Amino acid sequence: MDQNKRTCLYDSHVKLGAQISPFGGFDMPIQYKGIVEEHNAVREACGMFDVSHMGEVAVTGPEAERFVNYIFTNDLTGAPTGKCYYGMMLHPTGGTVDDLIVYKRGDNDFFLVINAANIDKDVAWITSHATGFDVKIDHQSDLYGEIAIQGPKAESIIIEELNLPVADLEFYNFSTYEYNGDQIIISRTGYTGEDGFEIYASNATTQKIWDTLISTGRVEPCGLGCRDTLRFEVGLPLYGDELADDITPIEAGLGIFVKLDKPDFIGKDAIAAQKAEGVKRKLVGIELQDRAIPRHGYEILNADDEVVGHVTTGYHAISVDKSIAMALVDAKYAALGTELKVRIRRKTFPAVVVKKKFYKKSYKQ
Repeated sequence: MDQNKRTCLYDSHVKLGAQISPFGGFDMPIQYKGIVEEHNAVREACGMFDVSHMGEVAVTGPEAERFVNYIFTNDLTGAPTGKCYYGMMLHPTGGTVDDLIVYKRGDNDFFLVINAANIDKDVAWITSHATGFDVKIDHQSDLYGEIAIQGPKAESIIIEELNLPVADLEFYNFSTYEYNGDQIIISRTGYTGEDGFEIYASNATTQKIWDTLISTGRVEPCGLGCRDTLRFEVGLPLYGDELADDITPIEAGLGIFVKLDKPDFIGKDAIAAQKAEGVKRKLVGIELQDRAIPRHGYEILNADDEVVGHVTTGYHAISVDKSIAMALVDAKYAALGTELKVRIRRKTFPAVVVKKKFYKKSYKQ
């Protein structure tokens, strides 16, 4: 069996007493003090995550913009330098290869950030579609560490403790800064629903930033456990749960990131047909009338106890104190207020369809 990889910060997690578990082919910290404490730190103050397991791919060359536009659902035509774009790469069927963020670094210079569990698949997929395009694809995952600093105090902490002037950075924009004699990328992005930043740097500089911020006592080290509870509460998808090879962005309610008015891109015909004909299933929010916790894969039933869908992610949510889930259900059961049931082990629990955003996002616009 292949051994899991480790990020450049692995030893720091062990020193801090983190619970380490496999995730996406890496040994990653799941929690330090506890998921609830770490979750609340991000909502109320500032948390710091090691997300160095994410993958990075540079696409450059005379036809880089045309190529990235061809493999990506969002529209990068004439995009300004310094802007980030969220979107997906799709199969011709419309199913999702991965969701990702594309950074426009310059004319025909793009930086793609992909999910850890999909790195090998994505790099192979991107490379396989580059035939006929004058582009260079450079897989750079081993060159970068990545730290996410998230929460209402993230901006002031980065300015005061790292002396980096990030106040003017707008949401989904990035800039390059010098730190520790190194060029680093900082974007005002995140996966928590709070204001925050993601920093890409060499492994050595990533370690220095982590150590500096931990030593201040102003940031809570956070594991991937609360990263999941945080993103879930604000309705952000996780690849493998809300998006997958057989789940389209339209089914997942992410059609805003698929630009059908741009020239051809892989999966465009399938998505256009799905939008025209309507989807057969939809991702919805579900609220249970009980404290029982719905987990990934649990069945959703209608009034006649017929299976009409399944839970993609579920928790007793920390910020709203409710048992809630995202679920993929037959479209005719997707209307708000529809009464359904969730089968949890051998029992069924009444539930109702609600909006997928269970908690209000607090981004700085």
